[in-house]
Amino acid sequence: MALPDNKNKTIEDILMLKNGQRAEIIDGEMYYIPPSSIRQQEMLTWLAERINSYINENQKSCKVFKSPFPVYIANDKKNYVEPGLSIICNGAIVKDGKCSGAPDWIIEVVCPQDRWTVYCLKLVKYYKSGVREYWITDLAERSVIVYNFEQRNYNRYMFNDKIKSSILEGLEIDFSQMEV
Repeated sequence: MALPDNKNKTIEDILMLKNGQRAEIIDGEMYYIPPSSIRQQEMLTWLAERINSYINENQKSCKVFKSPFPVYIANDKKNYVEPGLSIICNGAIVKDGKCSGAPDWIIEVVCPQDRWTVYCLKLVKYYKSGVREYWITDLAERSVIVYNFEQRNYNRYMFNDKIKSSILEGLEIDFSQMEV
């Protein structure tokens, strides 16, 4: 949901939010981040565990960061997001507890209040900023849309499917094992 008087917001506006309030800025417009539901947190934790396990078992150099983790997606002051999960393989863009640039892979778990932001605004911003893969996990639809920006395609999967990552070759997440 966009905020009133929402023109030309910058990271300084994020820093001035009251304690506990969270927001993102996309192209200078600020959007509140609704509180995560228990189901969203369970899904993010379940996904992070599987991805981290694969990274550790296969000695990959990527790291998984769970929200709230600040991502300066366009490496400027007018674009600041906190994706559900940010998978980053280039450690050079992570400094001082934040990411300056595009993570390799972003996973969002959508909630009813942020559908427009996740499905439209972030999709375009992530594509233009250089994110290589973007998953939208929709608990209400029990589906996952996987955007492979490098190959310029997407696929929709259901929660009974196995989904492969193009970022971590060999990683396959079996959503039928999920108990969320």
